[in-house]
Amino acid sequence: MAWTLLIIAGLMEVGWAIGLKYTHGFTRLWPSVGTIAAIVVSMALLGLAMRTLPVGTAYAIWVGVGAVGTAALGILLFGEAASPARLASLGLILAGIIGLKLAS
Repeated sequence: MAWTLLIIAGLMEVGWAIGLKYTHGFTRLWPSVGTIAAIVVSMALLGLAMRTLPVGTAYAIWVGVGAVGTAALGILLFGEAASPARLASLGLILAGIIGLKLAS
């Protein structure tokens, strides 16, 4: 159950990171409300997952899911660069996430 909560927390991190772009510096109400809600849910779920998972593993997975998801959506939604080096680097982060899961 902790792993499920952790993955959802990471996906919520993607939501708030992307949401920040739409808030325009927290000057737009509904994107700001959604972003703040995603931050709260993400942190709460991370905290719950850390009850049973090691802090280093949980934090690394949370950040990794957030980083890969946010970068992927940045490419898809905002036309950010998708160079081979960038994609390979994201692949390495994903490999690290998988490695941490397998090692725990």
